[in-house]
Amino acid sequence: MSLPDAVMHMFSTVSLGGLSSHDASFGYFNSPLLESVALLFMLIASCNFALYFVAMRKRHLGGVWRDPELRATLTALLGGGLAVAAVLWAKGVYGPLEALRLGVFHAVSVGSTTGYATVDYLSWPVFAPMFMLLLSGVATSAGSTGCGIKMVRVLILLKQAGREMSRLVHPRAVQPVKLGNTLVEDRVIFAVLAFMLVYGVTIITLAMLLVLSDVDPVTAFSAVIASVNCTGPGLGAVGPAANYQVLSDFELWVCTLGMVLGRLELLSFIALLTPSFWRR
Repeated sequence: MSLPDAVMHMFSTVSLGGLSSHDASFGYFNSPLLESVALLFMLIASCNFALYFVAMRKRHLGGVWRDPELRATLTALLGGGLAVAAVLWAKGVYGPLEALRLGVFHAVSVGSTTGYATVDYLSWPVFAPMFMLLLSGVATSAGSTGCGIKMVRVLILLKQAGREMSRLVHPRAVQPVKLGNTLVEDRVIFAVLAFMLVYGVTIITLAMLLVLSDVDPVTAFSAVIASVNCTGPGLGAVGPAANYQVLSDFELWVCTLGMVLGRLELLSFIALLTPSFWRR
């Protein structure tokens, strides 16, 4: 890789931005070695940078792996990559080694909201691209350079769901929600539930605006999900082998709004639009 390409891809990998200096994206280089380097740093950038800062201050990495969100993030990305690779191999799309290489790279790339592509994965079995796009909503940590719901919110929701199911059997039991050794306060749980509601309503509303402008449903919903999660490629007409040029000006503004909302955190941005924020 040339120095200009290396500098650009260094920035777009660690920022999980996915911008490439070539139309063929990362597939231009056709190098398993370069894909492995990018894969490593996409995984690093998907986790909380505060953990790395603390590890450098304390001069040991012991506390990094004990973080439940980091473990869940790496498990989701690498486990998702192995699942995609298994589907590609089982369906006879690629041999075992090629399926592992392409499946893991693209699952981590899309799931981490980077968006690099080396092949047109829309030609794969439909499970793979849809699964990877959905993974982009949950598989990055808070404090990372990625977007989406963030893994810590998903863990809190799963803990809360488990507590509610347990309460059906033991309604008087006192069962605090804990993330690792940290007690999660009820106000934090309510904030996560509010975020999930706003996240879902935002995606549905923006996608319906695209459908209203005659965009097919697959392209509309995938474009909005990819925009809100700041992933880049979606499905349908905005897949990895295409771009957003097929959309009209109105549709591009809808996707632009989705990217702004996703990058600036939904609740924080929407709070700026409420009358109570501006009232003295």
